[in-house]
Amino acid sequence: MECKDVNCPIHGELATRGTVLEGEVVSDKMEKTVIVQREYFVKVKKYDRFKRARSRIAVHNPECVHANTGDRVRIMECRRLSKTVSFVVVEKLHSDQVEAEPEQAKPAKKPKAKAAKKTSTKKTVKKKTKEE
Repeated sequence: MECKDVNCPIHGELATRGTVLEGEVVSDKMEKTVIVQREYFVKVKKYDRFKRARSRIAVHNPECVHANTGDRVRIMECRRLSKTVSFVVVEKLHSDQVEAEPEQAKPAKKPKAKAAKKTSTKKTVKKKTKEE
């Protein structure tokens, strides 16, 4: 497949420099842009422990790379391409695309019949009034 994308770091004229990161593509709903999520650990000094943190980065996805949801990718910093995009996908490390299993293979849960609510068994007692 021939790449005609001007903003491709391999076939186009886009210069990459600076930060090189790895992450997983979590969304590919936009045209030529994917959201890459990377997880890392941050030390909490007060408790002397590490907490898991994550960042979601909007990344340009060239036609020749064409990363999809679930792919592990390497991204690299470049000039700002839009308001939110300043990284580009350089390569796919590996795909986690598994053949989609049909939904019918899973056993369907049967809805449980709801038990009829018990009504109050209290009898209402009418007060007798003395008319005479």
